[in-house]
Amino acid sequence: MKRIYLLFIFFSAFFLNVNAQKGISETVLSPKIKVGPGMEAVKLCDRAYFYVSYDDMGSFGVVPCNGLILVNNGEAALLDTPANDERTAMLVKWIEEGLKARLTTFIPNHWHGDCLGGLAYLQTKGVKSYANQMTIDIARKEKLPVPDYGFTDSLTVKLGDMDLCCYYPGGGHSTDNIVVWIPSEKILFGGCMVKELKATGLGNLSDAAVAEWPSTIDKVMRKYPDARIVIPGHGAYGDRELLLHTRELFQKAEK
Repeated sequence: MKRIYLLFIFFSAFFLNVNAQKGISETVLSPKIKVGPGMEAVKLCDRAYFYVSYDDMGSFGVVPCNGLILVNNGEAALLDTPANDERTAMLVKWIEEGLKARLTTFIPNHWHGDCLGGLAYLQTKGVKSYANQMTIDIARKEKLPVPDYGFTDSLTVKLGDMDLCCYYPGGGHSTDNIVVWIPSEKILFGGCMVKELKATGLGNLSDAAVAEWPSTIDKVMRKYPDARIVIPGHGAYGDRELLLHTRELFQKAEK
């Protein structure tokens, strides 16, 4: 009996250590929360929720599109909307009713519909939006809803005492893509420039800055060595391994 008990203690300590090294031990056991049809969320920590919306992206079919919700003292920030106003309204209703928070802040990763598609609805709700100035310029050119405030290199947006650190590291999936770092939670929202571990290719390259992409990922890896959770634009979230995997996809392509 004693031997069995010692083995239990050993393996429990081993798995806890492995999960701690991965930096996602809190998320492994988190249940999925149904937001609505084709949309679910996962609680990452007390103040952060990952969500995925299965959206119709035209010629690409139905695609799982990721976003992040941050909550602090009754206020919420949204990083990337679902692909249209109707689905964005469904998500906002869940934030209000499920999380008991008022959405005040929105930050899109880049100008594509899986990031910016619900901005028109958010504007009717008085939500303030912050984006790369390049995103604003492209949105105007493409006759899309335009975010309120722009930046050129970096910007820290406050959600109460929580910092949302926006940074433009260079082109990648698109010329205007950014990352958002939440230092208090050690969460990095990488968006579509970061690929999930199951990805074997770089995805949609129609607006990509392919030549810049590897150096952009290198900058992100150097700037955020403490990232505990890394969220890609599509697919499963994880830790810094996603950044390394994205970089390796280019190395394989060069061979």
